[in-house]
Amino acid sequence: MEYNFVHKDAKIGKNVEIGRFSYIDENVEIGDNTFIYPNVTILKGARIGKNCKIYPGAVIGGDPQDISYRGEETFAIVGDNVIIREYVTIHKGTIRSGKTTVGDNCYLMAYVHIAHDCTLGKGCFFANGVNLGGHVEVDDFVTIGGLVPVHQFVKIGQQVMIGGGSLVRKDVPPYIKAAREPISYVGVNSIGLRRRGFSNKEIEQIRDIYRVLYVEHVNVSKALKLIESKLPDTKFKQEVLDFIERSDRGLIRGMNV
Repeated sequence: MEYNFVHKDAKIGKNVEIGRFSYIDENVEIGDNTFIYPNVTILKGARIGKNCKIYPGAVIGGDPQDISYRGEETFAIVGDNVIIREYVTIHKGTIRSGKTTVGDNCYLMAYVHIAHDCTLGKGCFFANGVNLGGHVEVDDFVTIGGLVPVHQFVKIGQQVMIGGGSLVRKDVPPYIKAAREPISYVGVNSIGLRRRGFSNKEIEQIRDIYRVLYVEHVNVSKALKLIESKLPDTKFKQEVLDFIERSDRGLIRGMNV
C-alpha cells in the first residue's frame, strides 16, 4: 500500500527519503540526500537542492498569492543544505521574475512564509513566523528574529540582524542591527561580523560609515556627500553607497536617543 504520492515525471536524486503522506508533484526536482518528512507538499515548479531537510506541513511551490498570476510556468528554487521546518510556505514566482529563490545553507524555522519573487541569499536564518511579502530581496547571512513581517519590495543588505517583532517597511542597509518600533538602526552587527571572520579594522570602517549616516543626525543626501568626501575608499563604503542608490522604499530611520 502506497502512503505517499510521487509523480512519475518528478526527478528524484540518489538517497532521497520521502516520508509517508507526502505529495511530490510533476515538474519537481529533488537533489541527492535530501530528507523529506511525512506530510510535506512539493508542487510543480519546485527545485530542491542536495542535503536538505524538509519537515512536516511544509509546502513548496505553491501558486503566488498575486491576482496577476495566470498559471504560467514559474519556479520555487531551494539551494543545497537548506533546513525547512514545520509549516513553512515557499511560493513560486510570477511572470515578473519567474522564480522565488532560497540560497544555500539557509535555515527557515516553523511558519516562515516566503512569498512570490523573493530572493534569499546564502546562510540566512529566519526564526519562527517571519513573513516576507512579494519581491523582497534578502542578501547573504541575514538573521531575522521571530514574528517579523517584511513589506513587499523591501531590500535587506548582507550580514543584517533584525530583532524579533519588528515591522520592516523600509530598506535595511548592510552590516547593521535593526529593531524597535518603528524599526530603527541600533548599531553595527559586530558580533555577527566577528563570527564570520571580519577584523576589528573592517568593523570600525563600517562603524565610521554608519556614524555619518545614522548617528550624526544629518539627512541622507548630506550624509552621502560626507561619506563620499570624508571617508576612505573601502569595499564597505562602496557597498553601502550602492545599496542606498538602489533603494526604492527609502532607508529605515536612525536611532532616537
